[in-house]
Amino acid sequence: MLIDILSLFPEFFSSPFNVSIIKRAIENNILKIRQVDIRDFSKDKHKKVDERPFGGGPGMVMTPQPLFDAIRSVKDKKSHVIYLSPQGKPLSSAILKRLAKLEHMVLVCGHYEGIDQRVIESEVDEEISIGDYVLTNGCIASLALIDAVSRFIPNVLGNESAALLDTFENSRFEGPQYTRPEIFEDMNVPEVLLSGNHSKIEDFKTKSAIEKMKKVRPDMYFKYLLQLKQKKHLLKKS
Repeated sequence: MLIDILSLFPEFFSSPFNVSIIKRAIENNILKIRQVDIRDFSKDKHKKVDERPFGGGPGMVMTPQPLFDAIRSVKDKKSHVIYLSPQGKPLSSAILKRLAKLEHMVLVCGHYEGIDQRVIESEVDEEISIGDYVLTNGCIASLALIDAVSRFIPNVLGNESAALLDTFENSRFEGPQYTRPEIFEDMNVPEVLLSGNHSKIEDFKTKSAIEKMKKVRPDMYFKYLLQLKQKKHLLKKS
């Protein structure tokens, strides 16, 4: 996959892409990530890229001309342009799996109070949010998206099944994890995990995951119950 990141701070990404799994994916030519400085496309003699918003309001808004030209400099028929925005679709496992199949992803990182709406209407294919909060800029959000989507790209992870067993897969949390030593500060690893009985181990992990989900994410828990009821209903029909 080719990923173009359009931002005002390309240097922001120099460290995250030089470590760990993303670094290996780049070295193995599974991912190619390019940095595009939006400011380079400004036709203003001072390379200005922001102006006060029409209609009033706090802060500054990114002007359309540099963004239009920056996007069009990398965009082709296979490109999918994403604007990282708190007003976008909430990022989910389903969206990540869809994005992982793309050949070319263009990420537009907003700054200040956002970008001119005409850019969104004309050049952006999709707005995505990584959560119900506002960041100082879209660079952090684009990092989160790249890291998350890369896990669904073949050969990025050492174990291809790992991404499919994580939290949010199967509409629920992943079960608790333990490792050596068996006893640490008088806390024991649950005996069932040492039993070798894979059926009981799976039951324990599933029940533990659902109990935690019920406690910390009741919205997910009730959605999970609804899906179970729908499956049982379909099974009865068949």
